[in-house]
Amino acid sequence: MKNKRKYFNNGLPLLMLIGIILLGSCSKKEDAFANRKVSFNSDWSFHLNDSIQDKDTIGTSTKWRTLNVPHDWSIEGNFDEKSLAGYGGGALNGGLGWYKKTFKVAAADSSKVTSIIFDGVYKDSEVWINGHYLGKRPNGYIGFQYDMSPYLNYGDKNNEIIVKVDNSKQPNSRWYSGSGIFRNVWIETTDKLHVAQWGTYVTTPKVTAEKASVSFETTIQNQNTASKKATVTTTIFKEDTKVTSVTQNITIGANANQTIKQETQVETPILWSVEKPELYSAVTEISVDDKIVDQYKTNFGIRDFKFDLDKGFILNGKQVKIKGVCLHHDLGPLGAAINTRAIERQLEIMKEMGVNGIRTSHNPPAPELLDLCDKMGFIVMDEAFDMWKQTKTKYDYGNDWDKWHKKDLIDQLLRDRNHPSIFVWSIGNEIPEQWNENGVAIAKELAAITRQYDKTRPLTAAMNPPVNMNIDAVTLQFEKKNVSINPLAASGVLDLIGYNYAHQTYEHHQKNFPNTPFIATETTSGLQTRGYYDAVSDTIKKWPVSWDKKFTGGNPGNTVSAYDQVQTPWGSTHEATWKVIKKHDFLSGMYIWTGFDYIGEPTPYEWPSISSYFGIVDLAGFPKDVYYMYQSEWTDKTVLHIFPHWNWKAGQTVDVWAYYNKADEVELFLNGKSVGVRSKKGDDLHVMWRIPFQPGALKAISRKNGKTVLETEIKTAGNPENLKLTADRSNIKADGNDLSFVTVDILDAKGTLAPNANNEINFSLKGNGRIVGVCSGDPVSHESYKGSKHTALNGKCLVIVQSDTKTGRLELTAKANGLKPATIVITAE
Repeated sequence: MKNKRKYFNNGLPLLMLIGIILLGSCSKKEDAFANRKVSFNSDWSFHLNDSIQDKDTIGTSTKWRTLNVPHDWSIEGNFDEKSLAGYGGGALNGGLGWYKKTFKVAAADSSKVTSIIFDGVYKDSEVWINGHYLGKRPNGYIGFQYDMSPYLNYGDKNNEIIVKVDNSKQPNSRWYSGSGIFRNVWIETTDKLHVAQWGTYVTTPKVTAEKASVSFETTIQNQNTASKKATVTTTIFKEDTKVTSVTQNITIGANANQTIKQETQVETPILWSVEKPELYSAVTEISVDDKIVDQYKTNFGIRDFKFDLDKGFILNGKQVKIKGVCLHHDLGPLGAAINTRAIERQLEIMKEMGVNGIRTSHNPPAPELLDLCDKMGFIVMDEAFDMWKQTKTKYDYGNDWDKWHKKDLIDQLLRDRNHPSIFVWSIGNEIPEQWNENGVAIAKELAAITRQYDKTRPLTAAMNPPVNMNIDAVTLQFEKKNVSINPLAASGVLDLIGYNYAHQTYEHHQKNFPNTPFIATETTSGLQTRGYYDAVSDTIKKWPVSWDKKFTGGNPGNTVSAYDQVQTPWGSTHEATWKVIKKHDFLSGMYIWTGFDYIGEPTPYEWPSISSYFGIVDLAGFPKDVYYMYQSEWTDKTVLHIFPHWNWKAGQTVDVWAYYNKADEVELFLNGKSVGVRSKKGDDLHVMWRIPFQPGALKAISRKNGKTVLETEIKTAGNPENLKLTADRSNIKADGNDLSFVTVDILDAKGTLAPNANNEINFSLKGNGRIVGVCSGDPVSHESYKGSKHTALNGKCLVIVQSDTKTGRLELTAKANGLKPATIVITAE
């Protein structure tokens, strides 16, 4: 930006396009409009070509299987050391797949516009309807829409849609991408006069406690061959209560688009915040001759924010530290196939930890994630690209950049700009061009596009790092001879300086960038395997800087100690970065790499590892110990968490750590005898005892002013004997989509978790449902996530049950050799 500002002020937008979801729900108008957009997910036929044997064709002899989308065919395959995707892509194969579906369209709809909407298809999709080519979309992460009306059959005659998905050119991603129609599909039916796709834009230019001004820009599309006179009424609702409305008469030409502007006010607005994410909805109605021909619903929120050079992030006049995580799009054992409940569970686990921010790494997310962030209260950084023109892998998006980047970015902005949870746009992640003037020119283009379609949010890029530095230095002298500024960071294009790592430089941000606020776009890269420990944790272990050297900081079998002691050379331990961020107001916040483990990119190992070690939570959704450090720092919950487990060799020296809050001290007892009182000193985030192992019980007591705050205990487990099943929800919807996530614990005879138990567990299900995922969180396991058996990791395993469309009991049973079986009942209603 040419004019430097002390802070970026959002102009108080209010935003959120939940999409055009069943628009009649907010209005008492005709029921017909409730079907403007309906699911088109069921009863597809699918064929996966053999990428070696088959040609790029299908025919009468092609074998098909029936399934519902969203669907990810890669997650159904076997882990393959020779996969062209490489271990970065999770060692799962891509290929070329075909989807088709037959359907009918009512004769009454022949005068309307019928479109198909894909929320995301990975990748290089092409679509035909009744033999007519509709188009191609290389980008797997952005939604797109085709008008099928000119080619449809109406009445009793069938229509056939065919979708070709080509993910055969590998590698094309640095992480697991998945393959197929992996997001939702919709059919949209409208009058020829209607609100265009992503056609509303809601902002709130001025917000006070007494009043909020609300502005609407609505794009109306007229596909009639004659001009039309119409009335456009936009009504704001708070839940089912009408708040206010505004009406405007228009004349729109034949086969034309017209954008209209409307303004109104909301008295005593209820503001959106991370604690109380209050939402409004705006229902746009188009009427011709007093008859409503279209309704379109836009959810939005009212809030005021800015990024300040001195105070960091300010939301509704209150300083808020962004405590965020980065998330990839995969859903662990479900792969890349989107499921709303699975996303919701991830966000619930993050919220319980104290997370208030999500970065969509490194691509436009599924619309359902943004809808949930709106409802649950997260500060979202919406990211567009992992690369620009210069590729990172042979067949990635860089090959499509010239032709598609402008269209893809505009569509992301139009799709997402009404979400109140989005506070930052990121135009790129660790872009190679950031180090030269070509990158600055591209950034200027992307910034201009972004500001054309949304001026209400700041713009950043995740730079690695913005300050060029010797990343191995223990101490740095921040003088010009030792520090140089990344050309992109120095260009003035960005509203926020986005730091990937380089936490040693954070305290000097105001000196290095006196005119631009701070955001840590990606931090930490700590490494852990859940439940594995080095007995002694006194050494910070780092992956060698030289990429050709093997990692020596882990345990046998490609495991990494779950103490917060292992880091990448470019990153830090979890504690190290948070200590810096929490110390200074001007450091607006951070997005940790990562909230959850994800498939692919198994840093620091290669094969046989197939998933990451970065997550604070493992691939199955089980927290690692550092989760409780953040919970003790980021929440108001009373926390006392001690680890590791208490099953060791007699006399072995073991470090016991405790994360705690709301207390002055913690005393540890071994078999009833005190082994000492510990208190955090200075900026400590944990306390530690080094003691010889004796079987029995470790008990910790935290105290405040001498009074007990909390007690917790871990015991030495005996031989594994029992299985215990615990469902996250025992009642689910009988809608064919809902999920129950069932945790399997392996216990001894007294009910103590057996921390070293790695039994193979077999599952069976009775009732109208199915098992759709099994997982232990083990980065080295090559067992299918789609089977009915799985080997536990350190006493725990996960099985995911999905409902059918019929109500009734789902009876899940788990069995393992030498263990007593367990059964749990889940009710689908």
